[in-house]
Amino acid sequence: MLAAQAAPRQHWRELWLITIGHGLTHWYPATFYLLLPLIGNELGLSYSEIGLIMTCQYIASAVANIPGGVLVDTVGRKGLLMAVSLFWVGFPYLLIGFTHSYAMLLVCVALVGFGNSLWHPTAIPTLGSRYPDRKGLVLSLHGMGGNVGDAIAPVVIGAALAVFSWRHVVVLNVAPGLVVALLMFAYLGTLHLGARKSPAAQSQSLGQYAAALRELLRNRALVLLSIGSAFRTMTQSALLTFLPVYLAHEMRYSPAVVGACLFALQAAGFAAAPVAGHMSDRMGRKQILIGAMATSAVVLVGMAFAGTSPVFVALIAVLGFFLYATRPVIQAWLLETTPKSMGGSSIGVLFGAQALGGALGPYLAGVVADRHGLPATFYFLAVTIVIANLFVFWTPHRRDEALA
Repeated sequence: MLAAQAAPRQHWRELWLITIGHGLTHWYPATFYLLLPLIGNELGLSYSEIGLIMTCQYIASAVANIPGGVLVDTVGRKGLLMAVSLFWVGFPYLLIGFTHSYAMLLVCVALVGFGNSLWHPTAIPTLGSRYPDRKGLVLSLHGMGGNVGDAIAPVVIGAALAVFSWRHVVVLNVAPGLVVALLMFAYLGTLHLGARKSPAAQSQSLGQYAAALRELLRNRALVLLSIGSAFRTMTQSALLTFLPVYLAHEMRYSPAVVGACLFALQAAGFAAAPVAGHMSDRMGRKQILIGAMATSAVVLVGMAFAGTSPVFVALIAVLGFFLYATRPVIQAWLLETTPKSMGGSSIGVLFGAQALGGALGPYLAGVVADRHGLPATFYFLAVTIVIANLFVFWTPHRRDEALA
């Protein structure tokens, strides 16, 4: 009886540590989005060149996500892989603080993309195998960690920029990631998370993996959800790249105020994630996703019409609530329609597709902004989220339909 009670408590401790680590993997990109206007001004970059910075990060992530999934499913040392991923996400930002070259800046953000590609194929299947009946809720809690990092970083870094230069801030900002990476290595580094309870979660041979991968890539739900999520991420990455630029250039807000606006966007997402996750466990994944994405499209059009009025700022929080509510629901749905033994690869494919969408979004939005002005980017984002919703609509509900 005592052993049965201890195991769930151990699972919850692991959940919170993984969630904190997830928050740090989002902390650094959230910091960098706030720095982009300052870096762009210092280096004299166009909107397209600013967008290309994030495109390079997402391309690197897209290239590395599927190999990352292979590594997770064949090696199985999930605790160690998460610690390595967290370190690899934070360290390149230290290098950014010492570069004055646009080309070197692109190399550094590409390294961040490589590191980030290990986190989600490792953490998400681990949590899914721990809580098979509460995937939506647990993955939403994991997602909330990301939202906390996304929300707090702009506020903290915006305040720090009032005192320090952006280069000093980047160097000081490395410390939290290093500390948490060491904690994860010390506590989880020797564990095969998810392998102790489920044989399907254990490592497998390359031959077994190759056969399972061929079957996986024929899964309709995997393909459709990945493409739809790619367009959703295209919307998100372009928004995070150019919303700070719009607030700084068009609305003339200070870094601290820009940080507060980004906090509103992410805080709303933080509130939405557990609500959407729990509702999707009860009501179904598809209904929640379609409603949230449709509302996001309407809000983006409203932001384009609002211009520089106070209504624009109010709509930022509304957008964050619906846009970020979709992430854990997509992940839970994908895990339910793919084999447990291929969880890392399934998430790797999903995040690889998302990274491709994320790579295209900032660059294409930058081209739109250069040609038609920054406000036009919000119409572009509305179109991409509508396309994402169409692929969600066509996705089959159940695993047997996905394999048909």
